[in-house]
Amino acid sequence: MITVALPKGSLLKDTIRMLQGAGLDFSGFLDSSNRQLQIVESSGRAQGLLVRAQDVPVYVEYGQAQLGIVGYDVLYEKEPNVAQLADLGFGSCRFSVATKKDGPYRSALDLPPHCRVASKFVHSARRYFQSIDLPVEIIPLSGSVELGPITGMSEAIVDLVSTGRTLKENNLMELEVLFESTARLVAHPLSYRLNVDNLSEYVDLIRQQVLVVA
Repeated sequence: MITVALPKGSLLKDTIRMLQGAGLDFSGFLDSSNRQLQIVESSGRAQGLLVRAQDVPVYVEYGQAQLGIVGYDVLYEKEPNVAQLADLGFGSCRFSVATKKDGPYRSALDLPPHCRVASKFVHSARRYFQSIDLPVEIIPLSGSVELGPITGMSEAIVDLVSTGRTLKENNLMELEVLFESTARLVAHPLSYRLNVDNLSEYVDLIRQQVLVVA
């Protein structure tokens, strides 16, 4: 029996839909009365773990799950030791630098050296500003990073943007798009290499679902 780590939150419904197409039914996680975080799917061939999106690659890396589905933004931030097997094409969003719309900045390079940048993605933000040789102070926040520029705590933010509505409603604008993020299929490297419990069969079925959707 294989174990699959499924992400809580916005990716869950599409994750379950794609796995159903591959013959793995974890729709029980969508039942509002369900409180179980670990369920065996109806065929008995696999079990699912419902975990925070940020923890999916952790469970996969340490072998508690052989497969997982998680956003590329999490993989970029954490750099886990997992095998990235497929871009699943859903959960699209972009990873951007943003600042106040009525401010003086029109690109990330306009930001002053040693300015403050707020982000939930500290490692990713630091990597980006190092890549453009701009020294900044990264302020770690757990949520509502938009308040950084609004309150004057930071000149800019680095965050995920989906529709851009939240930025617009808070009088912010994107300066740069660092990368596009979509859901990715990841695997425990050794389990995948040894094809434990016919893991490659499930990987192929999930990849076929990507082609069907496309």
